[in-house]
Amino acid sequence: MIVASILQPLEDVMSWALIHLHDLTGSWSWSIVALTIIVRMLLVPLTVKQIHSMQNLQAHAPEMKAIQQRYKHDRQKMNQEMMAFYKTNQINPASSCLPILAQFPVFISLFFVLRDAEKELIAQHGTQGLDWLGLITITEDTKVGWGPLLIVLYGISQLTSSYLMSQNMQPAQRIMLLLLPIAFIPFVLNFPSGLMLYWLTTNLWTTGQGLITRRLTPKP
Repeated sequence: MIVASILQPLEDVMSWALIHLHDLTGSWSWSIVALTIIVRMLLVPLTVKQIHSMQNLQAHAPEMKAIQQRYKHDRQKMNQEMMAFYKTNQINPASSCLPILAQFPVFISLFFVLRDAEKELIAQHGTQGLDWLGLITITEDTKVGWGPLLIVLYGISQLTSSYLMSQNMQPAQRIMLLLLPIAFIPFVLNFPSGLMLYWLTTNLWTTGQGLITRRLTPKP
């Protein structure tokens, strides 16, 4: 598969990290939690940039709305004026997507690693630990065993994270963002539980980080 071959170096890094974290924690589940925290820490600079970008957009929202109203019958002119406005005020709308885009290769790589974990990682480097988190079989589908509990926790954490992110959005955008986590549940039933554990930990980190950075980061 082309995607798998492109991401192979990242898969190798993640396998290496999981093995060493497993040696430290004795549990594959806790290894995934630790790996998630490490990934999120590496993404902190991008997240701070994202928050600055969102605050900058919010601060200039009235002016951008005025431009849209002024040229609402001339889409081409509107786009030209908006691009000029972005350049003048050093606004980069794409910055708000950077952490999400940076996480995507990690998410896909972890999927491939967990898909083959039973015959590679676990078979060669030990079983999954006896702590409570070890009850989660990271290679099984989320619809098996303790997986449904992970789905419930994912839904709650994703709704909380989405709610915090949507505070300053338009009502229609906010509703869409809040409904997406629920609509996505049928698709995650066949995901490895380890991948859902990564997602859950990411949501919890994002929620906590969002609460902290919004208090500490000054508005432009």
